[in-house]
Amino acid sequence: MCRLLGIIASEPTEFRSVLRGSGRSLAALSHEHRDGWGLAVHDSGDPSPVANGAGWRLHKAAACAAEDENFRRLASAHGELMLWHIRRRTVGRVGTENTHPFRSGRWVFAHNGTIHDDGYLRARVSRTRLSELRGSTDSELFFAYLLSEMDAAGLTHEAASSATDRVLRDAVGRACATPSFGAANFLLSDGTALYAHRRGRTLFLLERGPTHDARPTRRHRDGVIVVTRWSRDRRAVLIASEAMTNEPWKPIEEGSLVRVDRAPTTGAP
Repeated sequence: MCRLLGIIASEPTEFRSVLRGSGRSLAALSHEHRDGWGLAVHDSGDPSPVANGAGWRLHKAAACAAEDENFRRLASAHGELMLWHIRRRTVGRVGTENTHPFRSGRWVFAHNGTIHDDGYLRARVSRTRLSELRGSTDSELFFAYLLSEMDAAGLTHEAASSATDRVLRDAVGRACATPSFGAANFLLSDGTALYAHRRGRTLFLLERGPTHDARPTRRHRDGVIVVTRWSRDRRAVLIASEAMTNEPWKPIEEGSLVRVDRAPTTGAP
């Protein structure tokens, strides 16, 4: 079992509060999920080589997040879109090649749950995508399956759209229809949109914006005071395996595939 956190915002934003500040932060949860952590940060304006030409910077370690200095440093990272994952190993050894998120081209992917029917996926992943696998997890294989379906539809190199919605919904629906497929909570993003799918594990969504209760300073039930820098026009959606703060998180319905688009603000300070 693992924990997921996805954040999509209208402008580069720091979310230290949900990473380290509260009793249910990823750092706190990593004591139970010790087998690795990973972060994919998207910045559409980042021209550096580390962004690999697609705006993504990927950081991983096969270590407990709370005990890793690099995690503590990155917990204050800024980005328009972030995918975090902390791992508790079920399939595949502990190692960076098996640590989420996984990346291929413009797409990044993180998964929570164990897929039992990996034979279904392997039979439907293209030879090209099979050859790209670097680890031994059911999760990376699941990602390769979704990429294969998008490849076949000619959508892999295109921004997320209603056509992508249909392909993903159909692909996930067919896989999950098999009686013993397993748990398939995942986050998937191309930097313009964030997809979230819930099956077999909990998943929650929180909206923050000018009309929502996203105060710069908040006190959590556990007594921790958290400061989040928040501009006048900023909007954001957070999706996580569990409600991480005392804000109004809403459960995503079981079996749902949700897409959240990033809408940049104009004239924001």
